[in-house]
Amino acid sequence: MITRKAGTITITPMCESLEALRLMAWLSPGYPVGAYAYSHGLEWAAESGDVRDEASLAAWLADVCAHGALRNDLILAAHAHRAVSSGEPARIAAINDLALALAPSRELHLETSQQGRSFLDATLGAWPCDALTALAVQLSGPVAYPVAVGAAAGAHGMALPPLLAAYGLAFVQNLVSAALRAAPVGQAAGTRVIAALIPRLTRVAEAAGAADLDAIGSATVRLDLGSFRHETQYSRIFRS
Repeated sequence: MITRKAGTITITPMCESLEALRLMAWLSPGYPVGAYAYSHGLEWAAESGDVRDEASLAAWLADVCAHGALRNDLILAAHAHRAVSSGEPARIAAINDLALALAPSRELHLETSQQGRSFLDATLGAWPCDALTALAVQLSGPVAYPVAVGAAAGAHGMALPPLLAAYGLAFVQNLVSAALRAAPVGQAAGTRVIAALIPRLTRVAEAAGAADLDAIGSATVRLDLGSFRHETQYSRIFRS
């Protein structure tokens, strides 16, 4: 629950079970954001042979988590959450502009902006609240997915640490799902990869929650280049 007082937002603690269920709903494969349509460059990585089995998938995902888009997403989500929670919704536009500018290719820009717009619209329709409605005015155009998720969670008074951890897990689970369709990896192997990455996800989420925006950066050049090459890949089932 959120109340406003003297221009600030006061967050009243929610029932932990309710908050957990809301997170599960927002970040589930069934939420209408179209996450299943994107592979974040994984389809090209499988085509090129970078991802060819369980071990290479685990290594590829570990780099994305610690040195790529996921770390940046978590930092952006944390700052969007704080901007709303502290009663500074005007900061959201600047954070969103930065998030969109970070996309290194047309396909990855589409991946974040389409999911972000869809997430915000779906959440406004199913979980409306005054703070989120006011926020939508600041985000009337393209919205980066982590900004939409972080801002919506802040508007609903949800705690930040569980949000970041859940976002990270959903990110990895979606890419493992993509690997099951695009790479020679089975369900048992995919489950083992997720289990092995959870300690890393926890560390990345904790560090991202305390990081400044100046800490944003990535070192996944081959993935970024692959996202360009995916645009002309002969056979593909994903949009990125």
